[in-house]
Amino acid sequence: MSSTAIATVAKMMESLPEPAQDQVVEHLREYLEDLQDELQWDALFKKTQPQLVAAARRAKQEIARGLAKPMDYDQL
Repeated sequence: MSSTAIATVAKMMESLPEPAQDQVVEHLREYLEDLQDELQWDALFKKTQPQLVAAARRAKQEIARGLAKPMDYDQL
């Protein structure tokens, strides 16, 4: 975020009463935590994407060769 955008947000917050400022800060903290979690998840998913594709291909090949067995959900 540019320093201009940060300054704009700060000015907007300064116009609010202090209790409202505290609420905005708490909402921003929660939002930023969620955003960081999402970015971390996306990075991990992207990192493992090739392995997931390879596993899906192997599963399709096993199904095509008749080597796959139906999943027994009671054993999970």
